[in-house]
Amino acid sequence: MRTNDWRVLPGATYRLQLHEGCTLDHASEIVGYLADLGVSHVYCSPILQAAPHSTHGYDGVDPAKISAELGGRPAFDRLAIATAARGMGIVLDIVPNHLAVNVGGNAPWWDVLERGKSSRYAGWFDIDWDAPASPGQVFLPVLGADLDVVLAAGELAIETRAGAPVLCYFDARFPLAAGTAAGRVEDVVRRQHYRLASWREAAALNYRRFFDVTSLAGLRVEDEEVFDATHRLLLSLVAAGQVDGLRVDHPDGLADPQGYFDRLQRRAPGTWVVAEKILEPGESLDERWPVAGTSGYDALCDVNNVFIDPAGRDALVALFADLTGALIPWSDAVYQGKLAVIDDLFHAEFDWLSRVASRSGLGETRAALRALVACFPVYRSYLRGAESPRKEDLAAIETARAEAVARRPELGAAIAAIVNAILSSVTESSATESSATELRTRFQQTTGPVMAKGVEDTAFYRYHRLVSLNEVGGDPGRFGGTAAEFHAACSARQADWPHSMTTLSTHDTKRSEDVRARISLLAQCADEWAAVVRRWVAVNERHWPVEPDRGIEYLLYQSIVGAWPLSVDRACWYAEKASREAKERTSWIDPDPEYDAALQAFVAALYDDRFVADLAAFVRPLVWPGRVASMAQKLVQLTMPGVPDSYQGTELWDLSLVDPDNRRPVDFQARRRFLAELADLSIPDVLARVEDGLPKLLVVQRALALRRRLPAAFSPGSYQPLLCRGPAGDSVLAFGRGQATVTVVPRFALSAPLPDAQVTLPAGRWHNEFTGAAASGQVEVAALLAEFPVALLSRQ
Repeated sequence: MRTNDWRVLPGATYRLQLHEGCTLDHASEIVGYLADLGVSHVYCSPILQAAPHSTHGYDGVDPAKISAELGGRPAFDRLAIATAARGMGIVLDIVPNHLAVNVGGNAPWWDVLERGKSSRYAGWFDIDWDAPASPGQVFLPVLGADLDVVLAAGELAIETRAGAPVLCYFDARFPLAAGTAAGRVEDVVRRQHYRLASWREAAALNYRRFFDVTSLAGLRVEDEEVFDATHRLLLSLVAAGQVDGLRVDHPDGLADPQGYFDRLQRRAPGTWVVAEKILEPGESLDERWPVAGTSGYDALCDVNNVFIDPAGRDALVALFADLTGALIPWSDAVYQGKLAVIDDLFHAEFDWLSRVASRSGLGETRAALRALVACFPVYRSYLRGAESPRKEDLAAIETARAEAVARRPELGAAIAAIVNAILSSVTESSATESSATELRTRFQQTTGPVMAKGVEDTAFYRYHRLVSLNEVGGDPGRFGGTAAEFHAACSARQADWPHSMTTLSTHDTKRSEDVRARISLLAQCADEWAAVVRRWVAVNERHWPVEPDRGIEYLLYQSIVGAWPLSVDRACWYAEKASREAKERTSWIDPDPEYDAALQAFVAALYDDRFVADLAAFVRPLVWPGRVASMAQKLVQLTMPGVPDSYQGTELWDLSLVDPDNRRPVDFQARRRFLAELADLSIPDVLARVEDGLPKLLVVQRALALRRRLPAAFSPGSYQPLLCRGPAGDSVLAFGRGQATVTVVPRFALSAPLPDAQVTLPAGRWHNEFTGAAASGQVEVAALLAEFPVALLSRQ
């Protein structure tokens, strides 16, 4: 939606992860600090009633209530009052795709289990009532063992709760259909509208879920009744002026994302809405969606790429190949990762797809569907009934078809038949319930989860030539980008989606922005790094109790360098998560206890004095350049086109790895104190407090203050690439906004300062927001950055 007509446009957001240890009242307590930092909107993780003790809110159970653990509606009202008092607002993360179903509190799901197909809520959920494993029943793979084993062990019992009989399995409760509570437990269990089974039988699942999470059942939010019931409270908050913006989680899971966003804008006209849409390299957001843009992963990757030195590529590729023997291109790693999750995690989805294809007259198509989905180049297509397909969707489908046939030529005819059936469905009305329409819908809802799990949660943990490239929406097959490419991306963003969110860290990034910045430095010292790694591999081989896993070992070395100082406990935890996500020698579903124990022993043994001393000696000269790179990328993100978001705590140095490491408590008292001190400190004083993180805090506070002081400078159409001259000119990134501000940063911090690099400023006299120095005309970058390593200028 290329418009400026948003009711309220955030100037800058600040993401908070709310849970029972960080409630809405805790958020109210830091509103003053965030206002002083320059934030316009508090951006909250999901606040609706979630499963007990939820740490994230994405497992909602009751969309009609604000979470009691977060303080309920009274606490939210207090937050709204606190933000309004400081001229701020609230942005909410909302979850339309699913509800949690393996816990209490989800009344619609409980009713479906109790009444089956006759429940008034049966149409709320995507349930295949004709699935062969449980015809007429909901298949629930929630038991720790086979049903017969559980019954024999006496682990199922009938108890009376709130005056009604229920089936109990440890802490889990299940309703009983009317008139079925009498008799032996084994007979009662088999008379229900659901079938209990072992968690290992999830391949027979017959309801749509979020990715591979069986406890999160997909909602049919395309149904107006479901939309109304699940959005009534949220829309009332918007209508009351308590919420200014919405971040929509996982719209790719919906049957009709465009229809959803159209309805959302009709019910909340002019609301600033961003979609948590992962764009693959070269992919553009669907221009038909009435949204402001994405939640920022595309911007993150643009910023990340411009700070990675392509000169290090060959040495890092050779190192990874020497260590692991992996010579395959990234596209093959993606294909293999997708096949792995299709076979290990998504049996149920492909059984369902195959049944739908069979009803469409396509015969046995599972192998062809498997190949086609594994080759799909983006998260999904957006075909809709009775609408001409976008050329982008047709191109994605054709790319998938051609690659699938090239990899599996014997399936060519079956693959072509599937593609033809999917494309034929676009001639039908959106309301048509034909098998072709269902095939199109199910196919489009399946490619995204396979991409997410197969790439982000599999291939990213197998293919790590430089792991700062392995970020959501990124392309590890590409090493860095040029300043010209970054300028082109920013120009396109301001033309197409000028109010899209930008970010560098989120609750879902694989590592924090500061860890990523330090790891990217390895491309600037690739030969030295390769020599160090080969030495570590040789020295530490004695610590492996089993055959060494060089892939995970190399991932660990990069991660430890990036996050150093990293405790042995955090390193052991990360090693477990990384190895199980890689799914090569162990996994979450089928762990290998011998390998798992050996890996933990290896990591613990690394932390002997000899290795730690060598590691610390290597990291020491990277720390300050890494911080310079961090400040540079942060300043760029805060001043490039879009609405900048800061993830909680990242205004200071934050060396966090993937979740839950990046969701640890944030010390806001220290941040409030540091911000208060900042105004009275000189630049040398700020730099002397580098360990406290004051240099980065200064960058964030001054950049946000400038955005608030000169909002017109950051309006659409204001982006202006600036020319950098001299032999080192390509090592500088510089751009202006609205002829009123200029950003100048070094791209490769290990080589700073930058002799022989000059930047030509627009006409006028310019004031350095960090140092107070004046500048004009063509300036030497080394002189501009002599007092402070990045520059933000405003026209006097």
